[in-house]
Amino acid sequence: MIDHRIFPLLRCPTCGLRPLIVEDHGLRCPRCQTCYPFCDGYLDLMPRGAAFDYVSKYVTDEEQLAAELDYRELAPPLLAAGVRDRTLRRLMRWRKTDVVLDNGCGTAKHAVWNAKYVGLMVGSDPATLFADEAVRTVTLVKADSRVLPFADNSFDKVFAIDILEHFPLPVIDAYLAETARVLRPGGRMLAFSNTRERSPIQPLIDVSRKIGRLFVKAGVYDFEREKLRKSDHIKALATWEDVVAAFERAGLRPVKVVFWNSLFTTFVEHVLMKLGEAVIGRVRGRTPTTDVPARVSAGTAREIRARRRMRGYLRQKGPVYYALLAVTLLMELDLWLFGWMRCGSYFILVEKPRA
Repeated sequence: MIDHRIFPLLRCPTCGLRPLIVEDHGLRCPRCQTCYPFCDGYLDLMPRGAAFDYVSKYVTDEEQLAAELDYRELAPPLLAAGVRDRTLRRLMRWRKTDVVLDNGCGTAKHAVWNAKYVGLMVGSDPATLFADEAVRTVTLVKADSRVLPFADNSFDKVFAIDILEHFPLPVIDAYLAETARVLRPGGRMLAFSNTRERSPIQPLIDVSRKIGRLFVKAGVYDFEREKLRKSDHIKALATWEDVVAAFERAGLRPVKVVFWNSLFTTFVEHVLMKLGEAVIGRVRGRTPTTDVPARVSAGTAREIRARRRMRGYLRQKGPVYYALLAVTLLMELDLWLFGWMRCGSYFILVEKPRA
């Protein structure tokens, strides 16, 4: 879906001019004459002729990741994604008048889950691994976050979930500078990411990791899909001081931070849910699974089958849904009980100062 309200917010990512001219098949810059086409549910606003030193794996390996990540169908916001989403809503305090950017949206699941709370939700990403529901319901833009195709002061709020850990430091600085540019004075940004710091309760957290490794060694399940998803994590912001300094370089003032010491979360992710996926993925059922890509590993295929079957259960909002909601609330206890305790994973809320 392309909401026409986005057109006045746009500028040419190639030469910086605005406004762009709306034509039948896309947008055209009146200065450099670059054309940006309307694609299947999104706008292609990548800068033309730009050469970047760093290109995301999600762009270079988009076809492979499309097969591995099983991204097209969204589940409800549950488990770790649900904790992120509930925290996003709590800290951002959405208003019906907000114009919001999900900067580096991936599948755009958080944009989908929060679109009903705001006036206009825009998802931006250089890869087009957008979920089908996002294509139907959210305004999506293919764009590079170092050269955002939006005018200065366009958005009331911006969020970035699981983004900064992927980038080297120069890209982080460019990403945050562009975010600050498109934020309105007094506007706020929420980022969730992680550093290299260990939790003060890491020995307790590691108990669940050790149990998980025992199940992996026994061949019950594996973490190949997680390894692929995290294989390009750089964590250039290695410490909390690095995080604060990066936002301050962009002119963004920290307002609030919540740390995620994942005591309950690690047990759920490394033991409980992996065991559930292993069982469900092996059971024959009526859910179609023949379109699982043949080139993925056996463990990844089993996990994809399990997740597809689970999505079928969750759509019914029955006992399985409410059981997973209870597990989500258990995971959220990590924030309420230990959110003051500095560790690697963090939510940071920052503000662009008013003039």
